Amino acid sequence: MARTAVVAVGGNALLAQGENGTYEQQRANAGAMAVSICALLDAGWRVAVVHGNGPQVGNLAIQQELGRTEVPAMPLFSLGAMTEGQLGSLIAIALYGVCGPRHRIAALLSHVIVDLDDPAFAQPTKPIGPFFSERRATALAESRGWDITEDAGRGFRRVVPSPDPKGFVEIEAIGCLLDAGHVVVTGGGGGIPVGRREGVWDGVDAVIDKDYAAAELAHQIGADALVLITAVDAVQLDFGKKTQRRLTWIDTEEAERHLMAGQFPAGSMGPKVSAAVRFVERGGGRVAVITTPTLVADTLNNHDPANESVGTRIVPENSRQGAFA
Repeated sequence: MARTAVVAVGGNALLAQGENGTYEQQRANAGAMAVSICALLDAGWRVAVVHGNGPQVGNLAIQQELGRTEVPAMPLFSLGAMTEGQLGSLIAIALYGVCGPRHRIAALLSHVIVDLDDPAFAQPTKPIGPFFSERRATALAESRGWDITEDAGRGFRRVVPSPDPKGFVEIEAIGCLLDAGHVVVTGGGGGIPVGRREGVWDGVDAVIDKDYAAAELAHQIGADALVLITAVDAVQLDFGKKTQRRLTWIDTEEAERHLMAGQFPAGSMGPKVSAAVRFVERGGGRVAVITTPTLVADTLNNHDPANESVGTRIVPENSRQGAFA
């Protein structure tokens, strides 16, 4: 039976820093991502794609604010649904462009379950939207009531609640599509957050971290690998310092030690490493990979811990070979 990978693509990977987010820019970035995903498909992997929407949903929220005097503004979870459709289409079109008729693609809106009592609602942490100067961010916080935080030295951004994902409502549909041979593009922005109110699903104003959502989806479908695509080749220790060094092969115990030591900021690499550890620790000889699109296949196939030309591979505790050896 074919191995299954869940690939998580960041919203920042589709709208790079310094770009203003035109459709043409995002389409070009999606095309680069599609090349690496298609390489996995051609190697015999079944693939589900989960994508972030932080910049896109933040930009859409600004448009909503500016237009609220003319038309009603939509709640945050509804903006998540809009961007999930937008980016799902963008990625599907990019995959068709690269893969041609060799693979079938299905973009699926998905609702992700959250606990309405999750403490995250009292402490917003998820960055969305563009980067601002400190002065501009302070003015926006005062005028719009936003929560603002500094984001890993790159500037200031709006933050919103980011509750932990508990499962995908459409998990059976996702599984059926994978079994039927489709690449499934879903979980946009971590999925549309919903909770139980009076016995029925209802939208929740939050943005779910796409890396945690990808780890949850990978667990639910019994995936063999979790691939977290980012802008750097590999996870780095002492990032930005003279002692900076890359990690290409670590087990979950070492990854957790570095997390506890504060090596990986919450606004950038922290959620990726945490999601990778969460997935691998659930067992079954699983492996997680954190790298750029061009190094995905080489990192998944790397069985040499001394190889420093690939991305980061996170394996079970005390494992020197890991999965797929």
